[in-house]
Amino acid sequence: MATGLDGLIPLPARASKPRVTGVTHVVDPGLSRNDALGLMELAAPHIDVVRLGWGSALITGALEAKLSVYRDHGVAPMLGGTLTELAWRHGRIDQLRDALTRLDIHHVEVSEGTLDLPKADKAKLISDLNQDFTVFVEIGSKDGRLAPASELWVRQASEAMEAGAHAIVCEGRVSGDAGLYWPDGSIRDELVQALVDETGIDRLIFEAPRRTQQAWLVRHFGPDVGLGNILPADIIGVESLRLGLRSDTLTRFHG
Repeated sequence: MATGLDGLIPLPARASKPRVTGVTHVVDPGLSRNDALGLMELAAPHIDVVRLGWGSALITGALEAKLSVYRDHGVAPMLGGTLTELAWRHGRIDQLRDALTRLDIHHVEVSEGTLDLPKADKAKLISDLNQDFTVFVEIGSKDGRLAPASELWVRQASEAMEAGAHAIVCEGRVSGDAGLYWPDGSIRDELVQALVDETGIDRLIFEAPRRTQQAWLVRHFGPDVGLGNILPADIIGVESLRLGLRSDTLTRFHG
């Protein structure tokens, strides 16, 4: 994305697409095709994956046209993990697999944030889907009242990677007040550090919908930390944080 400002300021090194590290994972909360096109024109180089939130793909008009917009701009579309949970609950994983193939979707999310997916079933689901898709596995709880049981999260992450997960998505919700975060939005830093210590940083994607959360993660782990559940309106702000173009991270990279 060349502009008349290229080269004006030296910027920190940033992984280029297709990225394994430094992934930006955007949530589509119900964009129209035109909204999606506008987002791609504005920020496609900064976005790796767009997840249609929850099970919303089932009720989204002109779905295939919108998916084509994302693919045409080099951004991978993915359906929400809630839809995978529902397909599992109803015994329709094969039908989900067929639908993803028809829609030319190559990424799938496996989560258990709402339903109680037994350990063995989850491992088999990840392994089976890994044969044909790039599998993102969400770990953690959506319940902000629960204490951060680091050992449980670490075990879930390790088991998911052993089963073939491409990336681990650490639960933070679209609201940013559960999972990785306390109800006031502050970060459970000991939980984050436990995950990094056990699995490394490269394949972790931290759901971080709030600017303060995004800035904290960039300051601690650099421009190529994986960030997820980014709202479309925030994508330019997030990439600015990654490159020290906002006051929150400026001195981290230009000090």
